[in-house]
Amino acid sequence: MNTSEVSDLFTQWNNAIQTRDPKVVTALYASDATLLPTISNIVRHNHAEIEDYFALFLPRGPIGELLEENIRVIDTIAINSGVYAFSFDDGSTAQARYSFVYKKIDSQWKIIEHHSSVMPEQ
Repeated sequence: MNTSEVSDLFTQWNNAIQTRDPKVVTALYASDATLLPTISNIVRHNHAEIEDYFALFLPRGPIGELLEENIRVIDTIAINSGVYAFSFDDGSTAQARYSFVYKKIDSQWKIIEHHSSVMPEQ
């Protein structure tokens, strides 16, 4: 996997969140993935918990945009971390730091760790 393919995984995720279907988004995560979400204090540890988070987040109509990405590929692990911004249906926006960790599972790249936290300084 090269860096542009890792970047494409974010595009896949961003397209999935725009469907507003929590199941579509959750399918991109490994069954035992960990999500440290942007707008919740609850760490999510599996598909049911991740889907529950996206059921809360997706109705806001998020559209993501990468502002900075830093990609590393190590064997069957790929990491993309940096800063992204979201715009929402109500006109609001938010910038957050993110880390996606992907692992190749059954010939598909799945998210095994996803951390997203709103930027502390405005």
